[in-house]
Order: sequence, then structure tokens, then C-alpha cells
Amino acid sequence: MEHPTLSWEAMQDGSVFYRRHQLYSIPGKLPGDLQDFIIAGCRYGGPIALMRDTSRLVALGAATPVFSKAQIQVYSPAGEGLLLFSWDQAKIIRFGWTGDERLVVLNEEGVYRIYDLQGEYQQYSLGSDAGETGIIDARIHETGLVALTGSLTFLEVKEWTGGKPLALANPGLSQPPQSWTVIPPDQTISRHVEVLLSVDATIYSVDNLESLDQRISRGPFTHMAPSPNGKSLALLTFSGLLWVVSTDFQRSLAEFNTTSVAGAEGDVLQVEWCGNDAVLVTWKHLAVLVGPFGDTLQYFYSGSTFTVTEPDGIRIIGPDTCDFLQKVPASSVSVFRPGSTSPSAILFDAYENFSKRSPKADESIRSIRPDLAAAVDECIDAAAREWEPYWQRRLLSAAKFGRSFLDLYDPTDFVHVGQALKVLNAVRFYEIGIPLSYAQYTQLSPSHLISRLLARNLHLLALRISSYLSLPPDAVLKHWACAKILRSKPSASGSGKNAELDGDDALCKVIVEKFEQLGGRGVSYADIAKRAWEVGRTALATKLLDHETKASDQVPLLLSMQEDKLALMKAVESGDTDLVYHVLLHLQKRLSLGSFFRLIEEGGPRLALASRLLQVYAREQNRDMLRDFYYSDDRRVESAVLCLEDAANSSDPAAKITSVKAAQKFFSEDKDRSFEAKMMDESVRLLTFQQQLEKEADGKIAFFGLSVNETIRACLVNGMSKRADKLKSDFKVPDKRFWYVKLQALTAIRDFEGLEAFARSKRSPIGYEAFVKHLVEKGHPKEAAAYVARCDGPKRADLYVLCGDWRAAAKECKDRGDKAKLEQLKKSAPNSLIARELEQAATSMK
Repeated sequence: MEHPTLSWEAMQDGSVFYRRHQLYSIPGKLPGDLQDFIIAGCRYGGPIALMRDTSRLVALGAATPVFSKAQIQVYSPAGEGLLLFSWDQAKIIRFGWTGDERLVVLNEEGVYRIYDLQGEYQQYSLGSDAGETGIIDARIHETGLVALTGSLTFLEVKEWTGGKPLALANPGLSQPPQSWTVIPPDQTISRHVEVLLSVDATIYSVDNLESLDQRISRGPFTHMAPSPNGKSLALLTFSGLLWVVSTDFQRSLAEFNTTSVAGAEGDVLQVEWCGNDAVLVTWKHLAVLVGPFGDTLQYFYSGSTFTVTEPDGIRIIGPDTCDFLQKVPASSVSVFRPGSTSPSAILFDAYENFSKRSPKADESIRSIRPDLAAAVDECIDAAAREWEPYWQRRLLSAAKFGRSFLDLYDPTDFVHVGQALKVLNAVRFYEIGIPLSYAQYTQLSPSHLISRLLARNLHLLALRISSYLSLPPDAVLKHWACAKILRSKPSASGSGKNAELDGDDALCKVIVEKFEQLGGRGVSYADIAKRAWEVGRTALATKLLDHETKASDQVPLLLSMQEDKLALMKAVESGDTDLVYHVLLHLQKRLSLGSFFRLIEEGGPRLALASRLLQVYAREQNRDMLRDFYYSDDRRVESAVLCLEDAANSSDPAAKITSVKAAQKFFSEDKDRSFEAKMMDESVRLLTFQQQLEKEADGKIAFFGLSVNETIRACLVNGMSKRADKLKSDFKVPDKRFWYVKLQALTAIRDFEGLEAFARSKRSPIGYEAFVKHLVEKGHPKEAAAYVARCDGPKRADLYVLCGDWRAAAKECKDRGDKAKLEQLKKSAPNSLIARELEQAATSMK
């Protein structure tokens, strides 16, 4: 195995080294000359997408396929074909990659599609205005895109959720810029996207608030490239001068004349960054790396190349190879640089001697004993940065060797790096084709890598990596289940619908068993069921939902699937009233009232809770619906009670009578409610009579809504005694009640003569004691005393006392010869004067 330093090349007087590592050999795997294609590369070891450039003349030959439609081909960095699809929309303006390896394709009408690596896509639009003016150019970055419209304004799309595009500040262009680029929001200070335009000799900086002229005079520029960290900008002028400047244009960092490069033929194809430290300029057969101080390194290729900037280097895809060019990490330089005397280099040398059983190993370890821990750390880091497993193992072995001489050392980093390298070597394999460096891997996170494997349907590898790194397998199992549903077909063991059900049962069983076997407890069956429903497998979706433990996830999907009864049952079984209401309101909007009520009624006792909740809601919010519900369920009594509630709340006489009549009708339809029906009938008669009374009184007296007693009283109070008598006879008011009402009414209006006449009209059915007590209660003791004589003898004395007439009480006792009563009265006399009179009466009785 050749030594790592054999691929190193020095810059800056030997203080910095760059290395070109061949990732994959790909002769003949990519179609034709890359110069004849429009290409977009995905960062972090992602795939590349190619489309034939229709503006270039292509020599047709036996090996050249003829495309009638625009076709986009997607290849892994190892040259393996991942996806091929035809484009049937308007002309493609630009395509590029998102951060999660989805391909965005934008056409001139402002329509863009987002493809995954299986060819599935979502389609969105930049809006009708963009469609009318057209799109003439665009730049796509990992979290959004910026489009240049036909009216020379810019539209920005944030995220990839189909949100409404935002207009950026208008730079006032009269023609399209010579070149332009964008700095993504995560690399700007403002955290908003920034667009840099080469206009004439200057550059405009455009964001969502303003367009700013940077007032430079070295343009126009043919190529513009921001560094991965967004702090620097590489610019190439028409004259071939490469100028590197800070993105705020305050500091000029480097200049290089590309016309002085020997062997460069034709125009510059690309200007891209190699990490954040150097710029790579490419021609057809040549790539030149330009360092910060104008130092250069040249790399030759047999044909055109395409480069993809990475955070820690640059990928160069040529006709025969896919290379990774990067600055050699400091830890690798420290270990492997010829003549290095760093502790890590001495430790590595000590391990080499130890392997050869040389005693020099102990001497070397002794010499670096104070710095041994740092040397171990540096060997671990150098191992992480190496691409070849051979050197990874040797460096980790050296670290392990050095660690054995340390009393206290935390092995966490050693373990993590060992795990990471095992994962990275697995995904770098050409059949997988994701050449991630360790720096990129730590920047992305293992879960992101797993999601990229899932996008390629590499479920087994993703599951093994998840298990190896102790990550939950939920995401892998969910994606696997969705992919399996998409690919599987119902079994043909039956015919028609039965065949589909057989296939659904088997597939559901496979998915559930796999989840239980691999511990996918955190996977939502609802998400998988939704996917099954989306591809037309409704029966399978329903079966999968039976295994979902959260009703809040089950129910919305069942509603979407129009499994209304099942959704309502699941909501009721959950005991969550909010969820039940959610289902009821959803069904009420979607179904006809008849179907809605029938669904609840057919549920029987299982849907009793839903029925009660519906009544509670409707009573407060929608009484018409409650009325319809009672009617459809043949609930006569509840319907009648509802009508009576409406009558009680109604202020309109006609509406009140109508409601009572409706209640009477409902009661009459129930043979057990004949009494209530009769009462409603009498109530209607009373209300009608009260309307007549109000009409006779010219509306000056309010009768409507009063009870029978109150109506009689109102008639008597207002001098309508004949009407009161008619009410008595019509409604069969008993004599006793009528006398009580008339007594109270005549007392209220102080018609004592009328009261006397009434008392003499016939023998009182309520007696005359009631007259006395009521008159006294209302403050008329004098008038009350006149009725005492008509009362029973034994009670008269007490009634006279009640009226305050003590003399009459004494006389009554004397006349009756009731000495005991007189003695009793004497004891309760209110003053001495009355007591003396009572004493005299008692004495006269002796």
C-alpha cells in the first residue's frame, strides 16, 4: 500500500499540502463528453444529474442515443445509474439539488418539480405572474431557489414545501446580468438569502430589503462563486483575471491571471472552491488549484470535467475517475510529513517499531511521555481523515498502542472514530457510492446519512448502520414499509376484491411482524396506512390502522379515507371528547343530515357517547340540527320538550303559539303522553284567549304568557270581571282557587265594597277566616274586622286580636262566657290600658 504522502503536493513554500484521492474509477460509465451536458452536483458525496445541452452541436454516431424529449439522468459518484426520467413540460431553465438529495427542476413557466431518487415528485408553481412574464434563469441552493423573471426581478422560494414565493428588492436591471450567484441564508449575517449580480463593471448585492451597488470597477465577471462558509467570493473577469474578495467587498484576498496558465485551452468552464482555502479553475483537459498567495497546482484529465464544491474540498468528476481534492488535514501532516518530529509522528513510528519487535519503540514512547495523550488524539484524528482502510487501521492501532501507556484516558473518541470509519467505509463502497469524508459526516449527522440511504431504498444497510450506532430503527422501518406497500401487489389467490384482501392480510402481517421483531415501537402505523391509502390500498390502510395505538393519529386518516363509522367508533373508544367532536363536526359538514343521523343511530350503544355529545353541542350551537336529530330518531318527547324550550325563549306571540302547538302534536303522537298533550292544548287555548284580551285592552294591558290564575287576577284588577268569569268556566277553575284569586285582586285595588258584595254573593267556599287574614296581611285590619263575625265562634276572639280590636275580643269572650280565653288574652295584652279593660270584663263575668 503506497504511503499517503505520495499523493501530496505542496503549496505556500511547503507549509500547506493538497492531495488528490481517487474515489472511484468510472471509465465509460458516464454518457459521452461532459462538456455536452448541463450538470448539477449534490454536495456531501451526493449524486450528479445530467441533461443534454441542446445549444451544443453533437456528432450523431452509433454510440450516441437520440433523445426526442429532454431527459435527465442521475448517477452516483461511482458512475452507477440511479434514475432516468423524461421531461414533458416547458423548457427546463435550471435544475439543482436540495439538502436531502432531491432534484429540483424548474421550467420557463415557473413550474418546478421536486424529484426523489425513486422518480416520485411533487409539483409546485412560482405563481401566475411568474408564468406570464416567464423565468429566464435561476439559482438553486440546498434550502430554496432564486428565480430571475422576464421582467428582470427576483423571486425567492424558501424551503421546499410549496410556499408562496417572495419578491426580493428590485435592482432596476435593463438587461440580464452577465453572471450572478446566491449566498444561502445560513451563510449570511442577516440569515436571509443574498443575490450578487455582475452588472457592467460593478456588482449589485440584492436581498429582501434593498439592492446595494458595491461600487467596484473591475467587472464585468463571467464566473462568480461564493465559498462554502459564505465569507469569500471568487470572481473571474472577461480578461481572465481571478479575483478573490470578501463577500462584503472590504478586503481583497488574492489575484491570479488565468491566461498565464500553460496548457490551458479554450474558455474557463468552472470556477469553484476547494474547501474555504483555495479556488479550482477548470478548462477542458485541465484543472488548476489557486492558493491564497497565487500558488498553483495543476491536474490533467483526458476530457472535460465537472466539479462539486464540498465543505472540506472539491469533487472532480472526469471521463475516467471521480477524485476528491482537499487540503491535507493538520493531523495527517503532523503524523506523515517527512522529517516530522511531532509527538504523533513519533508515536506512529514507535508503533511501527513495536510491530517489528524493535526496542526503539520503548525509547520513542519515553521521549514523548508528557505529550502522549495529545499524540494519541492526533493519531485518532488522522485515522478519521484517511480514505484508505489500511492506513486507518494502522493509525488507530498506533493510538491504541499509545493509549496502553496512559493511566487515565477517555476512550470515547477512539470508539466513536472507529464506529464512524466502519460506517463511512461501508457507504463509500462503489455499489453504494456516497464518498463522504469524516468532516462531512460529522457536519451532517448519522441520521442524515441513514435518510440518504433510505432515499436509495438501501433498507438493510440503513438498518444495520442504525443498529451498529444504537440509533432507533423507526425511520428505517417506516420507509421500508412504505416502499414495500408501493412495490407489492395484491395476491391472486382469490378473484377480484377477495384477491386484494388476501394480499392485504399477508402484507399487513409481514409489516407488523417485522416491526415487533425489530422493535419499531416508535413507528406510527397511521403514517404507513396513509401511504397505503395514497396508492389505492384502502383495505390495507384500514388493517394497518387497527394496530395504531394513538386514536388521535387513527381518526383523521380514517376520516380522509371516508371510513366514517369506524372513525367515530375509534374516537368514542378513545374517550377523548374533543376527538369525538372533531369527527362529528367533520361528518356534519361532509354528509347529508339524513346520512349523518343514520350513521349515529345505527351505531347503537357503541355510539351512545357520540349521540349525547352531539345533543349537548346542538342544544348550544344548532337547535335546528337537534330538532332534526330528534325527529329522525323518532324521539317525540324530546322533540316536544325542545319546542317548549323554544316557546319559553320566544318573545313573538305567534311563534310561541306555533311552538306550543308543535309540542302538542309531538305529545299526541305518544300514547303515554296524553296528559301532556291535553295540557298543551289548553295552553294554546289560553294563549289565544290572552291575545283576545290584549286586543280588547288595545294592547295597554299585558296578558300574553301569564298563567290562568294570573290572567284571572289581571282581568279582575283591570275591571274585566266578566272575562274573569269566562276564564273560570272555560278552564274549569275550582271555586276555592277562584275565590282566593278574586280576594287577592280586589284587596290589591282596595275595592272593599266590591269585596263585601263578593263575600255576600254566596256562601264562601274558602270560609271568611281567609278574608280576615289576607286583609290584615295587606294592612287593612279595620276592614278585616267586619268579616270576623262571619267566622266560627271559637276563633273570633283570636281573629279580633289579629285585627287589633281587643275590646271586641273581650266582648266576644264575655258573650260566649269563655272566661279561660279572657284570662289568656289578659296575659298577652300589649299595654296596661287594654289589660285593665280585660280585667273589668272578667270581673263583670263573676
